[in-house]
Amino acid sequence: MNENQKSSAEQESALVPGTEVDAKQSSAQSSGQGSGMLLDLQGVSKIYGDLRALDSVSLSVPAGQWLAVVGSSGSGKTTLMNIIGCMDSPSEGSVLLEGQRLEDMGSAQLADVRKDVVGLVFQKFYLVPHLTAVENVMVAQYYHSVVDEQQALAALERVGLAERAHHLPGQLSGGEQQRVCVARALINNPKLILADEPTGNLDEVNEKIVLEIFRQLHEQGTTLIVVTHDALVASCAQREIMLSHGQLAGETWNDQSARQAYNSAGGRPATSGSTIPSHNPANAPTKSPKTR
Repeated sequence: MNENQKSSAEQESALVPGTEVDAKQSSAQSSGQGSGMLLDLQGVSKIYGDLRALDSVSLSVPAGQWLAVVGSSGSGKTTLMNIIGCMDSPSEGSVLLEGQRLEDMGSAQLADVRKDVVGLVFQKFYLVPHLTAVENVMVAQYYHSVVDEQQALAALERVGLAERAHHLPGQLSGGEQQRVCVARALINNPKLILADEPTGNLDEVNEKIVLEIFRQLHEQGTTLIVVTHDALVASCAQREIMLSHGQLAGETWNDQSARQAYNSAGGRPATSGSTIPSHNPANAPTKSPKTR
């Protein structure tokens, strides 16, 4: 069997009832794992030799939640993002996205998840220097085999860059380049936006603009996971988890109504190999709620 045949067989096994992959995913859904949650990590570890970059992290995220993942360099937050974003796989544990186990998917299926379900925003913009802003947004459309310049222009208008659509990246400020990245992430209408230090290279003015875009996306029901070491950026989220050396160092809720809804839906506190699971009732905040 050649590689193309193998890839086709993997895709078919995910679709045909009764196959091993289908049975595993049906078992996960029927047992209630990930029920009501867009994302569910179960004992996820990433191990490099003696180093545990992530140590048995369990985390559930419902659709529409804005979650911040906080930690210093080396805390494991980017490793976590890479696993959620289907750019890396866990050494141990399971990741369910929309009820489907990512570890059971082949490379072609993971690529489909990246282009259909997840939108990625990076600290380093990764714009193609010889393409205009609108063409850079259209690059994401290319992977869907449907390129629509008007749709790309609308995405740029959504982030306030309609008048800069035909400028090259070198003609844009850092904040404008980051907004092109956000438009590129939005173009395929993802259910989950993953942003890795999205304001790390921005001045205060452009940081506020990007955060306002995130607020609008959140109000429209988009699920946001923002990786940051910036306390101000983290405080904009409904919920924060703190990582240190791959382990959970804390969990904070900034929106108590969101916490109550999460608990009512069966949401669990985040845990890791170093944490003892405990139930924090909705009326016992981990810190004083912010005035929003």
